[in-house]
Amino acid sequence: MTEPLLEARGVTKHFGHVQALQGADFTAWPGEVVALIGDNGAGKSTLVKTLSGTIRPDGGQILVDGAPVRLTSPLDARRYGIETVYQDLALAPDLDAAANLHLGRELFRGGLLGRLHVLDRAAMRRSAVAAFAELGVDLQDVGVPVASLSGGQRQSVAVARAVAFANRIIFMDEPTAALGVVQRGRVLDTIRRVRDRGIAVVLISHNMPEVLSVADRVEVLRLGRRVARFTAAQSSVEELVGAMTGALDPASNGGTA
Repeated sequence: MTEPLLEARGVTKHFGHVQALQGADFTAWPGEVVALIGDNGAGKSTLVKTLSGTIRPDGGQILVDGAPVRLTSPLDARRYGIETVYQDLALAPDLDAAANLHLGRELFRGGLLGRLHVLDRAAMRRSAVAAFAELGVDLQDVGVPVASLSGGQRQSVAVARAVAFANRIIFMDEPTAALGVVQRGRVLDTIRRVRDRGIAVVLISHNMPEVLSVADRVEVLRLGRRVARFTAAQSSVEELVGAMTGALDPASNGGTA
């Protein structure tokens, strides 16, 4: 491709006297995992919310396939194939995995029953089973409430929901936070499968070893600006932390500004 799938150019955002983004740039290409890292207060969350339609920037451009777009809401972002898996997962704990997969996009029966908004639960279950199987998510019963699932399984449900409807980009905010080693491994495997489908995965994480293990590229924010870009396979934890804190000049260690 000659143009990035998603790009931010000089995006600015302030909240009162606080300048959260000061001309931030960001680039995501299809079929890659790009990690967005930075210290607390670097502007990561604000940039992600801007790119996913949750908040509107004060200035700069957001481009999809090289064309400027206005993302005024998460629904706008979804129209461009952009989905977000939030850190709190945004799951309904009393509903089963199939219902959560279709949350807000339920399937209804045909004819009069459909006009009366009667759910087609069988179709939703079939769709859920196929979606989980495609991602290698191991759920013995998609009909049990998600509150009874493990942390890793709940994370996988949230990821599968995003993948089912995002055909282009998925933002994942700290997807392995508070998970055990085995569960973290399963979620990272799921991320790789999503990437292999040609979808861009934007990973926001404070776990640098994890970032290097799953990301193809790394973009670093500091004080509301992109200050460095790295190829993950050619980087180290020390280089990433140095770029985040300003203690390291990326250009002297294989990175780019």
